[in-house]
Amino acid sequence: MTVLAYEIMTPSIKAVPQAWTMDRLARFLIDNEITGSPVTNDHGDIVGIVTLKDITEFRWNANRSDTDCKLTPEEEEEARRLRMFIFEEMSKVPVEVRDIMTPSVLSVDEQTPVHDIADTMMREHLHRIFVKKGKKIIGIITTYDMLKLISDKELMQRCAL
Repeated sequence: MTVLAYEIMTPSIKAVPQAWTMDRLARFLIDNEITGSPVTNDHGDIVGIVTLKDITEFRWNANRSDTDCKLTPEEEEEARRLRMFIFEEMSKVPVEVRDIMTPSVLSVDEQTPVHDIADTMMREHLHRIFVKKGKKIIGIITTYDMLKLISDKELMQRCAL
């Protein structure tokens, strides 16, 4: 008997509003000891996903230099000065979750076999995927949930069948 999505999913989803600031999001992720969260709109619908990686990439892009371009030393200095000005101005307006989230939401049906979910997660380089019942998201499967599957002998035997 195959193990299905609903058997290993985490039914409680800790979602964040898209209007939260990036700093509030970072605090939320740290407080809940998670690395990512679904993002909801004003109606409570899931509209994307945001992770620590998104925060890191945003901060990294704010501080990086353009080493791919061939600029004169004067042009490099001007580009650095402009970049610093832009990010100083941007820091006056808080960055919101909607600005850094991934707006696509990948999901599987609750009856999807775990093997298929693992294939999808590997192919798409995902650390989490939503589980749906009809059109409603009812849970989430993370890489941690997949590891729990491996540690459960009964479930592992069912996967091997």
